[in-house]
Amino acid sequence: MSIGLIAAFWVVSILFVITPGADWAYAITAGLRDRSPLPAVLGMLAGHLIATLVVAAGVGVLVSRVPGLLTVITVAGALYLVWLGIGLLRAPAAVPQAEDGVAITSSPFAQAAKGVGISGLNPKVFLLFLALLPQFTDAAEPWPVAVQMTVLGLIHLASCAVVYLLVGYGARKVLRARPRAAFVVTRVSGVAMILIGIVLVVEKLVV
Repeated sequence: MSIGLIAAFWVVSILFVITPGADWAYAITAGLRDRSPLPAVLGMLAGHLIATLVVAAGVGVLVSRVPGLLTVITVAGALYLVWLGIGLLRAPAAVPQAEDGVAITSSPFAQAAKGVGISGLNPKVFLLFLALLPQFTDAAEPWPVAVQMTVLGLIHLASCAVVYLLVGYGARKVLRARPRAAFVVTRVSGVAMILIGIVLVVEKLVV
């Protein structure tokens, strides 16, 4: 795989990772209510890994060979992002607070299991992987397409790990001290999702 193709994927991937959504909300909750957000983040990463392997194992390869199907999936994923963005603008989420400022700790296993469910069962994750991974693979490369998708998925996971841990550990200090920041972050997230969705539709239908 070329460095340029990997870099291009990383730029698109990190834009999605830094856009607050369900994963961000759970990382914030874990940071505020549990002793450590690490189990929650590890669970979410496991969910993303499952989605990556499912796409790379066959579904993503099929999509990469049928351009029309990729267009349909891309448009569907883009419209879903726009819908999520509008929902965030209409009803910004409030930041969760731990009772009396005391961390409420559930078991690490329970935190991780919930993280797997939040990421692994999130349709946005599969839609984005189905729409994005095939676009950054090259059938002419020596590596099989499935391997290329897996490598790209692992790059995405690394970005998720860094960002989610920063969000979780930063939640205690930043969002407890400035509750208004949660409202602003949600608004920015809504606008970003709408813009990304529009760009994906325009690129796929115009090009």
